[in-house]
Amino acid sequence: MAQQREAAIVGIHEYPSRYAPDVSAIQIKATSIKAALDDAGLQWSDIDALYDAQDGEGGGGLGLSAYLGIKPTVIDTTQVGGSSYEFQAAHAMRDIAAGKANVAILSYGSKSATLRTPIGTGGATRSGSWSANMEAPYGSTLIANYAMVAHRHMHEYGTTSEQLAEISVATRYHAMRNPDAVQAMTDLQFVGVNEITVQDVMDSRVIADPLHLLECCMVSDGGGAIIIASKEVARNTKTKPVWLIGSGEATKYRENAGDITVSAGAQGAPIAFAEAGVNPDEIDSAMIYDSFSITVAVCLEDLGFCKKGEVGDYISGGRMKFDQHGGPALNTDGGGLSSNHPGMRGMFLLLESARQLRGESTSQVDGAKLAVAHGNGGLLGGDHTGGTIVLAAD
Repeated sequence: MAQQREAAIVGIHEYPSRYAPDVSAIQIKATSIKAALDDAGLQWSDIDALYDAQDGEGGGGLGLSAYLGIKPTVIDTTQVGGSSYEFQAAHAMRDIAAGKANVAILSYGSKSATLRTPIGTGGATRSGSWSANMEAPYGSTLIANYAMVAHRHMHEYGTTSEQLAEISVATRYHAMRNPDAVQAMTDLQFVGVNEITVQDVMDSRVIADPLHLLECCMVSDGGGAIIIASKEVARNTKTKPVWLIGSGEATKYRENAGDITVSAGAQGAPIAFAEAGVNPDEIDSAMIYDSFSITVAVCLEDLGFCKKGEVGDYISGGRMKFDQHGGPALNTDGGGLSSNHPGMRGMFLLLESARQLRGESTSQVDGAKLAVAHGNGGLLGGDHTGGTIVLAAD
């Protein structure tokens, strides 16, 4: 299949503060959209498609349109958790290729840190739901479910906590090169704003066995915006385009004979790579949703970077640091573990992928040409979605 380049990211902005008590979530969204438009050299009147995950006060397609004073002819309010923005990017690709839109906006704003939202430690589901009657009454939290996936992976494949800790070490290595991530860790009162070792991770307290504190994402405020445009528009924007060349969407849920060490990415990622006409071993940077270390480990396998059960060896030895060249650079902004995680982190996977392919990352991979952004939304090991976007430099 010939590689299609019909839609490109032409404008980006990441809200710099991870603790922003003096603004609202929708102000974060609006500020970010304006900055992304400026980055692209476009105007409010150019927007004809709006993609929104219904976050922020009064958000959604209708609410955000009214707040911004725009009248899009395409509105998509797909909300599938943390991978919503990968799904929306895929939909924007299709809408633009079909001639339904020329300039699309994706945006996110959240006040999780300010509002003290108990991400991870609250109940995974409500007991009144038909899908929760075998779990919620027993007090399982969200992080407990991820811990079960980690235990199962260890049981099946011999993966160790020391190996999983390598993910936290690599992302912190990148975070310490990102001034916004350093400020985030400072504002959110991290104990030790510095590079870390595997032993540091192992010495941090256990939150849900076997997952340690330094294997769990932070809870922050934050947001951002992305402008996706047609190839005709992209020819005349201020910044060089980052092309969206492949997408894949999938869902997974609990089944009696299901394998909780396999994520939705195993179904959706091959579709994205096939559409892009590239293989995982060609990817220069991989932005993988890192709610917890085990999320990254499972998704790396399911995206095809290594075989199922081999991720422990694959991530060992620091090979996912941007300057090691032993594999794709992982979450070079610092990830959800050490840069930001306002609740749905898929937006930032696309933002950092674009920065890498524009040569603007604070942990820049030399000559980066291809990136993948993979979001995981919902509950790994339970009901969840996987959204994969393959991106290419101009």
